[in-house]
Amino acid sequence: MENTITTNQPTTTADADFLPLMGTDYVEFYVGNAKQSAHFYKTAFGFQSLAYAGPETGLMDRVSYVIRQNKLTFVLTTALRADQEIAQHVSKHGDGVKVLALMVENATDAWQQTTKRGGKSYLEPKRLTDENGEVVMSGIHTYGETIHLFIERKNYKGIFMPGFRKIESVYNPASTGLLYVDHCVGNVGWNQMNLWVKFYEKVMGFKNILSFDDSDISTEYSALMSKVMSNGNGFVKFPINEPAEGKKKSQVEEYLDFYNGEGVQHVAIATADIVATVTDLKSRGVEFLKIPSSYYDDVLDRVGKIDEDLAPLSDLGILIDKDEEGYLLQIFSKPLQDRPTLFFEIIQRKGAKSFGKGNFKALFEALEREQDARGNL
Repeated sequence: MENTITTNQPTTTADADFLPLMGTDYVEFYVGNAKQSAHFYKTAFGFQSLAYAGPETGLMDRVSYVIRQNKLTFVLTTALRADQEIAQHVSKHGDGVKVLALMVENATDAWQQTTKRGGKSYLEPKRLTDENGEVVMSGIHTYGETIHLFIERKNYKGIFMPGFRKIESVYNPASTGLLYVDHCVGNVGWNQMNLWVKFYEKVMGFKNILSFDDSDISTEYSALMSKVMSNGNGFVKFPINEPAEGKKKSQVEEYLDFYNGEGVQHVAIATADIVATVTDLKSRGVEFLKIPSSYYDDVLDRVGKIDEDLAPLSDLGILIDKDEEGYLLQIFSKPLQDRPTLFFEIIQRKGAKSFGKGNFKALFEALEREQDARGNL
């Protein structure tokens, strides 16, 4: 099949961007036990407790723990009753991402702009107020049961948002150097990728900045296709994957089977020192995919000179790739729950704006070894 990589650049003209986004506000996970999940992310990944909402704050059907590290904010939410929508979501999907919340100047306008272009409303503009000001939020549906919330907090001075109270924790593990969300990847069903590409183009004004077909992302056994969607200023990027025909089941198919539908496959998190971050994460028990040592035999022939010593990258299993802007370093965790669904990517960009095309074969072979061990290849 012909290589279909494109390199369209996102528009930077503010007046052409009807949905200006300032980045990711937070990622919300629906989980089976938010208290324990918060402790895990603090211990393993170096987050700090920030805020809490639950019965003590007047929220009677759920609890939410907000944790933060630098500009990276996670919300972990659990239902308190079995008949509640959150409990049903966890029963169907397992722990996973429900909300990708995006920072906007005007949440009302964001909702109006997206719904008039065909977005299905999830939450009409809603004002939350307390003594620290107001937060305005709205939202639309996207693939599967995933939601985009638009968060306007320019008139709010509180810890997180109204309805939450600050958590004072005596357990405050050190940061691991995680900085912010680099991108979030969604897995969609057979022949659904282009449908969601058009959704992001029409409803949210995103551009398709990179495309990979099954000649780019394939191994002996499986394949997938992917398109990277970016907003106008490039602050928010959503690659979208779909399965492609192969001899055996692809990682996207495995995800769709165990998640019982479409959803967020992984969250890519930026760091300024991937060797230090991954060394710390491994010492805390975070597990990463294993890359064969042979990968490093000729990697510098492919990517050229890099600032880092190769030995620690090889020891840790960190992958290297380049584009015309520079190079990047990346590594992928094993799934963060028992279902083989959601995982994290840790990424350090040294100028590169791409997504590691040169690493696809090594990465997917590593994923297939994990699938085979689970009996799902």
